[in-house]
Amino acid sequence: MKGILICGHGSRDPQGVYGFKELVSALQKRYPDRMVDYGFLEFAHPVYAAAVERMYLAGVREITAVPAILFAGGHAKNDIPYEMNTLQSQYKDLTIRLGRHIGITPSMLQLAKQLIEQAEATAPIPDRKDACLLLVGRGTSDPDANSDVAKLTHMLGEGLGYGFATTAFIGVTQPLLKDILPVIDHLPYKRILALPVFLFTGVLLKKIYTQLDEFRAVSQKEIIATAAFGCDELLLQTIDERIREVEEGNPNMNCQLCKYRTQIIGFEEEVGNPQVGHHLAVKGILFEEEEKPGDKKTVFRKVKKILGI
Repeated sequence: MKGILICGHGSRDPQGVYGFKELVSALQKRYPDRMVDYGFLEFAHPVYAAAVERMYLAGVREITAVPAILFAGGHAKNDIPYEMNTLQSQYKDLTIRLGRHIGITPSMLQLAKQLIEQAEATAPIPDRKDACLLLVGRGTSDPDANSDVAKLTHMLGEGLGYGFATTAFIGVTQPLLKDILPVIDHLPYKRILALPVFLFTGVLLKKIYTQLDEFRAVSQKEIIATAAFGCDELLLQTIDERIREVEEGNPNMNCQLCKYRTQIIGFEEEVGNPQVGHHLAVKGILFEEEEKPGDKKTVFRKVKKILGI
């Protein structure tokens, strides 16, 4: 029996976890001939080990693992491969094959364009040349992943004809959103359209919206923001592509600018570092999830939740 494991990051925000489960539910309908399950790296449950165990007990012997991670930072390059390799070593008659992160694809570009157009429809502007497009990424310690956010910025900014396009991050790397907003305020653009580069809502996305709201109160510019990517058909198409790559034997990511494989300026000492995980202290709790994708809400489930069991 074959299965598909959707590897999430996890969130402290229940709404973020719910959004991820919507994605899993959509994929279960999309692949009815396989067992589609999910797990999280941190902050939510089930962890990958619990997900793989229940797939194994259900009779799955071939798992295609797909990271539901936008860019190739430490989670996609180290943590998830480490977890999958560890689990593979524990099941002699189980094969786990890991796919690529989501990345920039034609479908994801179209999805970003769709979100921008939806935001613009709430407040039309005659000419995009009078507006600044601002993409806000999560931010990582890997310049390869951060540069992909900047690449997406340029592809959208130039493709859609914005007067100016720039990139900021909500943490870890520079420039931070709170620092770039005052800079943009001095530029001759009437509007800032912010596109948070996140799959689902969560603590960091809400932090972005809060900072935009605070800046809106002191700026003369019009500031609007898009929603997160969400569980859209265009995202599902990219995941389909990642699954096909694994099945066809070509799931490799581009490692030309990976700081663990190549001498990258400022990160020379990280070349050749071992592929290990670093989330042992914040893994999810190995209890049954409150609600699995596709489960029906029952009185028994409500009673369990009230009693905390």
